[in-house]
Amino acid sequence: MEIYTLVGKSGTGKSFHAVGQCQKYDIEAIIDDGLFIYKGAVLAGISAKKSETKIGAIKVALFLDEKIREQVKKEIRRKKPKSLLLLGTSDDMVNKVLLTLELVTEDELSKVHRIYIEDITTEEERETAREERVVKGKHVVPAPSMQLKRSFSGFFMDPLRVFRGMDVGMAAERTVVRPPFSYQGEYFVEDKVLDDIIRCVCDVIPEVSRVIHIGHALKTEAYTLDVTIKIRKGYDVMAAAKQFQKRAYDTIEYMTAFNVEDFNVTVRGIE
Repeated sequence: MEIYTLVGKSGTGKSFHAVGQCQKYDIEAIIDDGLFIYKGAVLAGISAKKSETKIGAIKVALFLDEKIREQVKKEIRRKKPKSLLLLGTSDDMVNKVLLTLELVTEDELSKVHRIYIEDITTEEERETAREERVVKGKHVVPAPSMQLKRSFSGFFMDPLRVFRGMDVGMAAERTVVRPPFSYQGEYFVEDKVLDDIIRCVCDVIPEVSRVIHIGHALKTEAYTLDVTIKIRKGYDVMAAAKQFQKRAYDTIEYMTAFNVEDFNVTVRGIE
């Protein structure tokens, strides 16, 4: 397996540029901040960006947790990528991770292909990246947002799609997230907020007469919602219920950044 490393100070745009380097050198897999990403799919690990403190994030990125470390090693052995890119803040850090995950031996470290953020970006680009990190608390994960929904429930995520020239096949998606340690204070959503969102959706769908009851439960990663509604006379009941379900489901995930695992709709009458 060919090993590449991309080294640069925190907040200089490594994760953003990782996808481009993979395209340039035909690299199949990425290890970034505790995640093993293979051909755009997150297969193992947990993201350091989910840590509540910067110290915790460093521990995750170094794979100090034995369970997570073994999980990542197992997936790498299973997929057997022909090439892998490891991101880190220093040569010492990436060397330590390479040895911890048993990707190379001490003697093989000299054969690793080294890429430095200063060689592939301008000072202006790095300064812009630092501003996004320090001022706005934004972090990039080199994987599509749909791959991260379960891992980042409750995080604000924005997909970032980049096209090279006119070749749509070269499109690569990254995702912008805001980790807990970047927030000023705690982020949570009251149950009443969900109720209000659901009732507002009801108001803009003429087929739905009213919401009778809303039940919700929050698991670690996602909400389960049970909503009872009434349909207006003259409309297709099943079509109206499905339209309401999809509109409310999408709106809640968009506005709260939480996953909705189940959104059950019961129709209790026509009026």
